[in-house]
Amino acid sequence: MSRLEARPEPSRAMMLASPLIAAFAMLLTSSVLFYLLGQDPLHAFYVYFIQPAASVYGVGELLLKATPLILCGVGLALGFRANVANIGADGQLTMGAIAAGCVALYFDGVEAWWVLPLMLLAGALGGMAWAAIPALLRTRFNTSEILVSLMLVYVAYLYLSYLVHGPLRDPAGFNFPQSKMFGDSALLPLLMEGLRVNAAFILALVLALAAWFFCARTFAGYRMQVSGMAPMAAAYAGFSERRNVWGAFLISGALAGLAGVGEVAGPIGQLQPSVSPGYGFAAIIVAYVGRLHPVGVVLASLLMSLLYIGGESVQIELQLPNAITGLFQGLLLFYLLAADLFIHYRFKPRKRAGAVLKGEAV
Repeated sequence: MSRLEARPEPSRAMMLASPLIAAFAMLLTSSVLFYLLGQDPLHAFYVYFIQPAASVYGVGELLLKATPLILCGVGLALGFRANVANIGADGQLTMGAIAAGCVALYFDGVEAWWVLPLMLLAGALGGMAWAAIPALLRTRFNTSEILVSLMLVYVAYLYLSYLVHGPLRDPAGFNFPQSKMFGDSALLPLLMEGLRVNAAFILALVLALAAWFFCARTFAGYRMQVSGMAPMAAAYAGFSERRNVWGAFLISGALAGLAGVGEVAGPIGQLQPSVSPGYGFAAIIVAYVGRLHPVGVVLASLLMSLLYIGGESVQIELQLPNAITGLFQGLLLFYLLAADLFIHYRFKPRKRAGAVLKGEAV
């Protein structure tokens, strides 16, 4: 028999290499899965991982889907570094989309430069307001932020559904549950003609860089990291847990809200019953694959984006179920957690009772 024993010091090199190891293990498992589904693994790999990004349009789609993952992933990474488990980024994204959509519809027909910045501000505030609920309940009543933030996701979904079926439904939309299309002043500019990727991708990169500066060069970032790594040391140093919880939730909520603006003011162009295929939940995997580092989150977002568009590609060309995307995401997280287990712990054989007694006798 053996037991897990904590390593004196985890290998930094293996910490950096573990996402690559997890990705490689995911690829090996997916090859077996493709074979069991009756597909040639090499051809399926090409359709899933190469073909979607083999054209300029495909690269644009890759960057488009990576944008909300970067925004949500960076915010969650900052929270996880502070030991604050915000699981409700998808709800905050939805509320940010609702707030921005309300601004766009209120100023419908107004062609002014300030409409889009006002939508971005409203989206960030909407996400922050939704994130403030679990922050308040944790700091005031010591409730579980995991459960509260998760349950609020479904409240946000239902609120959006109510709006597009009722007050915000387009009267000329043939009774479809959707709002009017936004005007040109309420849409993000495209980065290149013929592609759908827009200025939200540049904003996401700028905010990721700002998050890196916040973590590496500011005292507030240092305080949040110490609170996550050593809560008792942080308390002894006088760092306020309440301030860290509020800071983590408000930052992640604002970034998720901006991700929502990027969706409704970008490829969707209106409010619909669903504005996210689960970006907020996928961002949890992105944050951990990126090792809770803003630069790592950007790279992990590109990988996760490839999983999304690859899943759509195999669904169309190979007639495979779209659920394969979620399966690959789960495999990636599973192998990453398994790698982290062996990075922080090692198996140590248990000594038999007879050997222990003999050693004591000697």
